Amino acid sequence: MKTLFAWIGGHDLRAARDNGQGPIAAALELSSFDLCVLLNDYGREQAESFVSWLSPRTETTLDTFHVELSSPIDFDEIYRIVSQSIDSVRKQVGDGLEMTFHLSPGTPAMTAVWVILSKSRYPASLIQTYLDDDGESVLVDVSLPFELSAEYIGDLLRHTDDELIRSSQGFPKIDAAFEDIIHRCEPMRRVVSRAQRAAMRNVPVLIQGESGTGKELFARAIHDASPRRGKPFVPINCGAIPRELVESEFFGHNKGAFTGATQSHDGAFRAADGGTLFLDEIGELPAGQQVKLLRALQESKVRPVGSSREYEVDVRVICATNRNLYDEVYEGSFREDLFHRIAVAILELPALREREGDLSILIDAMLEELNAQHMAETKGVAKKLAPAARQVFLDHSWPGNIRELRNTLLRSLIWSGETVIDEREARDAILRRPPEHVGVLEHDLGGDFDLQQLEEDVRRHYVRRALKKAGGNKTAAGRLLGDVSQQTLSNWMTKLGI
Repeated sequence: MKTLFAWIGGHDLRAARDNGQGPIAAALELSSFDLCVLLNDYGREQAESFVSWLSPRTETTLDTFHVELSSPIDFDEIYRIVSQSIDSVRKQVGDGLEMTFHLSPGTPAMTAVWVILSKSRYPASLIQTYLDDDGESVLVDVSLPFELSAEYIGDLLRHTDDELIRSSQGFPKIDAAFEDIIHRCEPMRRVVSRAQRAAMRNVPVLIQGESGTGKELFARAIHDASPRRGKPFVPINCGAIPRELVESEFFGHNKGAFTGATQSHDGAFRAADGGTLFLDEIGELPAGQQVKLLRALQESKVRPVGSSREYEVDVRVICATNRNLYDEVYEGSFREDLFHRIAVAILELPALREREGDLSILIDAMLEELNAQHMAETKGVAKKLAPAARQVFLDHSWPGNIRELRNTLLRSLIWSGETVIDEREARDAILRRPPEHVGVLEHDLGGDFDLQQLEEDVRRHYVRRALKKAGGNKTAAGRLLGDVSQQTLSNWMTKLGI
């Protein structure tokens, strides 16, 4: 569906008032579009008057987004609103959306955001309209010889210094130990700030987050930023230890303590003495072993299997899990006393899909690292992403988070036989999961469920499909919808903002 996106500008409103033309009307007259999405930060009444004036002059379906800008030159706010409107239209229209951004209406900040988005996150054509010497409207395609990434808009256009924001919100300066945690978004800034504060205190830390969000990376950074830096950092995956060997792995064993114990073993606690013990996937620990772990933490002593001697240990414990341990305490599958022992400082790591603005810089950093490995192993040359390939990665939801992103980039680098990874190679590198289709009768009740909104979404979807199939003819569209009268269809379109 060919769709024109444009801000309603002052020239458009004056054209409607004086029965002139204006940039938007000129574009719709000089080019063919199925849908025109109008973003409006003027009053709703002014916009509706403009749409009423414009509608009879075009066969293009008009859709208006009413927004309130705190400032028409606030780049960040404009970027966020434009992105939301595009995402909304993409969700409604589905595949086949062909976008064009109109640069003429609106403020220079609005124009700048259209340009940046068209060259990165939302590939689109750019147009301008103007009056020639004879007073006739002219439409021109805009071609720009550079590529920009919308993910960098915060750095490129933000008018407030990041360090000033960091100071005013209480964010400490980034410790060198945390520099490998690449981020820009607010949720990650907050969790890094809390991790830095926790690092300087000798308190247990519980890191919760989905698989692949970087829990061990945070644990190592906390250790490296703590007074225990330089002492051992010992990671243990609780989910990978056989049940019968958990006690030996934690506390050690004497030679001959059990079948296969051919030599003595110190265990993780004694190995980490003076440093940090990282217990990954702590939620996988069997209930019987939870009791023994709690005792060791309470008494700061361990007794190896097969020994009558206890050893004092000084360890800082950092635990991680992809479960919600508080829920498991409530359900009785995790000991409450152990939970409160390990969960003094709790860090909740956001999923990659929740880290707006971080994806592109992560892609660049990982690709640089993978290219270095690739060149060292193969003596080849560095590879880069084509804009369309980058867009494939920006559009993916990354359910496997950072780990999935890194593995996908590595696959795309391996599959590509050229110096530029193209769109097909990017799509081939992404692991396809079975679609999670939710039918109209299968939504979960409660939470954000809104029956009226669902009914409107369904009606809006089919009205737009019918109008498109009927070429904008309301009578024909009404027949496609079950002999709906033209007046009823018009009423629906008004109510649904079509």
